Amino acid sequence: MDKRIYLCLAHMSGKEQAFIKEAFDTNWVVPLGPNVNAFEDELKHFVGQDKEVVALSAGTAAIHLGLIQLGVGAGDEVICQSFTFCASANPVAYQGATPVFVDSEEDTWNMDPVLLEEAIKDRIAKTGKKPKAILPVHLYGMPARIDEICAIAAKYEIPVLEDAAEALGSEFNGRKCGTFGTFGVLSFNGNKMITTSGGGALIVPDESTKKQTMFYATQAREPFPHYQHEKIGYNYRMSNICAGIGRGQMTVLDEHIAHHRHVHALYENAFEGVDGITLKSNPDGRFNANYWLSTILIDPVKTGTTYDEVRRKLDEQGIETRPLWKPMHLQPVYATNPCYVNGVSERLFNMGLCIPAGPWVMDEDVAYIVEQIKACCKG
Repeated sequence: MDKRIYLCLAHMSGKEQAFIKEAFDTNWVVPLGPNVNAFEDELKHFVGQDKEVVALSAGTAAIHLGLIQLGVGAGDEVICQSFTFCASANPVAYQGATPVFVDSEEDTWNMDPVLLEEAIKDRIAKTGKKPKAILPVHLYGMPARIDEICAIAAKYEIPVLEDAAEALGSEFNGRKCGTFGTFGVLSFNGNKMITTSGGGALIVPDESTKKQTMFYATQAREPFPHYQHEKIGYNYRMSNICAGIGRGQMTVLDEHIAHHRHVHALYENAFEGVDGITLKSNPDGRFNANYWLSTILIDPVKTGTTYDEVRRKLDEQGIETRPLWKPMHLQPVYATNPCYVNGVSERLFNMGLCIPAGPWVMDEDVAYIVEQIKACCKG
């Protein structure tokens, strides 16, 4: 195949330029303006549940501002999902707090509720105080067992900061991911469901929390004619230009989600009955993943090959793949952090690949990818 097939390339609607031109024509090129306000309103309408949304410079910034507003500081502990990207845990460290890592369960690959409760009990026993927050992730767009996680959080009166960076449009029991916790996080990085080139958003419970979030995101400037600062603030607001891209992207969000689900269904059909290749799918009817990335597990015994051999062979054939996230409890930077593990994420990391699923992946591309994966397997 002549072209290279990428995991998830950005796909423009064609309407982005009009919003960007409007920003230039009206000189609204700063981190506020009509596009920012409209983008937030469109996101608010999309996620529902009477939530408010604040557009920010990155999903990482959203996590950071969520932690700040939950009062996380030096000496605190925050329970984090181990099986995810580092941006979920790093903002905890920004605050001088300690990420405590909890492993995944098999059905969703996300935070194990049973292990979560064990971790809470053990942290209370060891430190004399409960963790300050719980930070689950909807990995690769697959909803976590968020009902069970929130029930345990409520039992111990610990707030939930829900990382839905990869899960825009995913639902659990018909409710959008990112709306279950006190705060929810979205990402519009270049390879996400929609993009603003970079950027993210914090889903907040009400208007007053939205104002407080915006206060922290704009250097915590107090309402004086001069510059007065009584708290530490950050330069985290999204620019009006980036928000213009986001507005154009919102016009194709539903199409993008439908396409990712369509591609996953093609993979599901193609891999059915293939011994040793397992595609990750919704565990049951309550889960409705956006399938941001489709993911497979490769059994080395049954296939006669490893995930890394498959990755290298597919790369030679013009297909981009990526290993599953290396668990945080195995990362050198977090080697000494408390962790509660069951072996699930480590096993997944040693068996799994993300395969292309974005809006530029066509039906014939899926057929070619499947053909090449099958060619790597014995028999």
